[in-house]
Amino acid sequence: MDVNNPIIENIANPHELERMFRKEPEAFKNSFSYAWEQNPDSQVLAVWNERLHFKETANTEKATLLKKNFLSIGILAILAGISTRIMLHFAEQQAIAPINLIFGILPFIAAYFVYNNPPKKNILYTLVSLFLISGFYINMLPIENTDSIILAYLHLPIFLWVLIGLAFTGNEYGIGSRRLAYLKFNGEFCIIYASMAISGMLLSALTMQLFTFVGMDIEEFYFKNVVLFGAAALAVVAAYLVSRNLKLAKNIAPYIAKIFSPLVLATLLAYLITVIWVGQNPFLDRNFLISFNGILLIVLAVTIFSITESGTDEKKNISDYINFALIVLALLIDSVALSAIVFRLSSFGITPNRIAVLGVNILIWANLIWIMLSYIRFLQNKTGPSTIQDAVTKYLPLYGLWAAFVTFTFPLVFN
Repeated sequence: MDVNNPIIENIANPHELERMFRKEPEAFKNSFSYAWEQNPDSQVLAVWNERLHFKETANTEKATLLKKNFLSIGILAILAGISTRIMLHFAEQQAIAPINLIFGILPFIAAYFVYNNPPKKNILYTLVSLFLISGFYINMLPIENTDSIILAYLHLPIFLWVLIGLAFTGNEYGIGSRRLAYLKFNGEFCIIYASMAISGMLLSALTMQLFTFVGMDIEEFYFKNVVLFGAAALAVVAAYLVSRNLKLAKNIAPYIAKIFSPLVLATLLAYLITVIWVGQNPFLDRNFLISFNGILLIVLAVTIFSITESGTDEKKNISDYINFALIVLALLIDSVALSAIVFRLSSFGITPNRIAVLGVNILIWANLIWIMLSYIRFLQNKTGPSTIQDAVTKYLPLYGLWAAFVTFTFPLVFN
């Protein structure tokens, strides 16, 4: 027996072998080859041989799978870019409505989720059917700017967003943690997409400036054929990067949530105090009521983003109290908005816009009440953070149902 080989010296000491491997994996592997040749009957070295070679096989399989996924996402991204460019052409000819551009992006993101996490056949058939029905229905509507059709255009992306959520969660669509993961995906997706979009805009500005130096104006061509294609393709690529657990988004998202929550709270408090001071009235001023609802949606989005990024830590911190203050503020804004909408309905009559805004405000108001009550119980140490997250995730399908209701019924009822 060769006493110069450290593995042979410690062949009867499993603890020392493990320590050697963890300290210097490469040196261990080099020494192991000789030790295994000299002791082919050793059960200890046989186990180590399987362990080392199995790891190499696993890495090879992982690399092959990664290459396969990268190829599939590349094809989907190219198809998304081509589809969006074709739809822009028909939209410019006024053959289809511009809203169809979302069908050049969202179905391909859903397709990637289905490919990456194959669902049961009934879920797959539901996804395909609803995407096809949505596309067919929206193109059966007349291309005109009536209130009911504009509302359908505005609510369709929300409905399709919920469908993508179904594709993301797959067979686990009823599990709260998967819905929460989908919400986290959206926040991280926005971070990644914004980062790539900024880089793309800088490249576009540089490219057009370079062509300007030689007397060529390529702005229109470049935006239609390069920027639009890239914007659609990058959306699919961003979905892939987030699903691959890209550390950039996952590391940045919690910090953005912690930074933006207090900033939004301070800004909105200052804004509301100013509004009261100058005497703006959402009951009579339609434009101010619209901005009021816009503020409500921003507060709701920031609050949900902050909740989803807060994790499952049972220990309360300043962020929880800021989130609670944001929810109370959003509830106050929504209550004022609801009162103004009811006043306008009773004073000026029923219109599709007022019914749509009333419906979404009632939905948000109920959701905020649920989240606020959950937060109160959490701050009183009666429940954990999962209760708050349930109040967010379990309510998501209702937004999709309302969006579907407005999209598919309002153009028929109010035209």
